[in-house]
Amino acid sequence: MAEAYIVAAVRTAGGRRRGRLSGWHPVDLGAKVIDAVVARAGVPGEAVDDVIVGCVTQAGEQSLHVGRHCVLASGLPQSVPAVTIDRQCGSSQQAIQFAAQAVMSGTQDIVIAAGTESMTRVPMGSAALSPEGSDPLPASIKERFGIEGFSQFGGAEMIAKKWGFTRDMLDAFGLESHMRAQRATKAGAFDAEILPLEIIGADGASEMHVMDEGIRWDASPEGMAAVKLLVEGGVITAATSSQITDGASAVMIASEKAVKDYGLTPIARIVNMTVTAGDPVIMLEEPLFATDKALARAGLKIGDIDLYEVNEAFAPVPMAWLKHLDADPAKLNVNGGAIALGHPLGASGTKLMATLVYALRAQGKKYGLQTMCEGGGVANVTIVEAL
Repeated sequence: MAEAYIVAAVRTAGGRRRGRLSGWHPVDLGAKVIDAVVARAGVPGEAVDDVIVGCVTQAGEQSLHVGRHCVLASGLPQSVPAVTIDRQCGSSQQAIQFAAQAVMSGTQDIVIAAGTESMTRVPMGSAALSPEGSDPLPASIKERFGIEGFSQFGGAEMIAKKWGFTRDMLDAFGLESHMRAQRATKAGAFDAEILPLEIIGADGASEMHVMDEGIRWDASPEGMAAVKLLVEGGVITAATSSQITDGASAVMIASEKAVKDYGLTPIARIVNMTVTAGDPVIMLEEPLFATDKALARAGLKIGDIDLYEVNEAFAPVPMAWLKHLDADPAKLNVNGGAIALGHPLGASGTKLMATLVYALRAQGKKYGLQTMCEGGGVANVTIVEAL
C-alpha cells in the first residue's frame, strides 16, 4: 500500500475566551497556519492538491465555507480547492485521515489538513440557534434513545460513575495536566510546533503570542477543590474540563512521489486510521473501543505505543481510556492536555498531532497514538511513526 507522510505540522498557541487571540478573525487564523506548513515544507503553493479544514461551529465568521475562505486569505493560489468538515471535536483529526486516504489512494499527492475555531467570536452552540419550534433532533431519535437531547456533560458524568472516578481523582488528574503543561512550556517543548502570532497587548503595543494562555501557573490542589461542580450531585468541574479556546493548526500530508519530487523531509508516517461509533448517550466513551480496533488493525499492542494523546475533553475520558487499555499514565499527554492547554474544537485534531509528532521526535520515540471523543458517540484514532 502507498504511504502517507507528515512533512510539516504547526499550531497557534491557545488563546483564552476573550483573551489574547480574540482580535483574530478565525479565517485569518486558519490562513496563517496554512501558510506556515507550506513554508515549513518548502513546497510551491500550486503543488497543494486540496485543503481540508475542520470547524465545528460553522456560523457567523465561520460560516459560508470557512475552509475555502482560509485558502483565499492565505498565500495559496486561488486555484487550490478546499472543503470544510465537521466531525465535532475530531474534525481536524478526520481532516488528517481524509488527507492521508487521498494520498494513499494515489488521487492526490499533497493535501493540507487544518482546523480553525474562534470560540470567542463564534461561541460554541451558536450554529444550533434556530427559529422557535425547530429542533435538530426529530422525535424518531428522541424516542429511540429515550432522551430530550444529547449532553456531553451528562455523558462525562456517566463515564465517571461507570468507572468509579471520584471528585478527588478527577481533580488530581486535572492538576497534573497543568503541571505537565507548565514543565513543557518552561522547557521549550512547544517552541517547534507553535507559530508566533502578532497581537496588540493591553498597553496597545504590538507583541507576539507564543505561549498557551490557559495554563494555570498557580494551580494547586486547594484551587482545584474550590471550583464548583458543573452538575449538582456530580463530580466534574470546569477545572476538570477542557478550556474554551481560540486557535488554529495545520498538518501537511504528502505522498512518497511528492517527497521525492520536492525533496521534502518527512517527520512522521501514517500507520493506521480508524473511526468508529457507539452509544450516543454516554457519547464520550468511544475512544476506548476505537483504540482496541485501531491497535488490532495495526498489529500492535498498547505496550508498543510510546506516547498517547487522548483529548482531555473531560478528565473521565482519558482516565477511563487508561484503565480500559491498562495503559501507562506516564505516556499520556506528556506535555499536558486540553484541561490546561485548551480545546479549540475543530482545530484540536491537527493541534494534538503537531504536539504528538514533535514530542515523539524530541524524545527519540517511535509510535504515537492520538484519539478523540466526539459528539454523537464517534471517535477517531490515528497511529503514526515518527521519522
